[in-house]
Amino acid sequence: MSKKLPRGLDGRTRDQNPPKAGEIRQKRGDTLVRTLREEYGPNFAQGLRSDTTLETVRERTGKSLHELVRDMHPKK
Repeated sequence: MSKKLPRGLDGRTRDQNPPKAGEIRQKRGDTLVRTLREEYGPNFAQGLRSDTTLETVRERTGKSLHELVRDMHPKK
């Protein structure tokens, strides 16, 4: 069972414990695309299998998680 962490005003999760208290947490590279789709929607990393890791997605696209999510919702 995953632990839900409190989110900051900008909606991002921040570390709660020193020495990184207040820093924005980074998703682990072994997080599966299926898990990220639960959080960011079914269109996340389209064309990739659900058992692909975030690290693989980053390597293939050359983008960070923030950039991948941002690109899912282009500004009008």
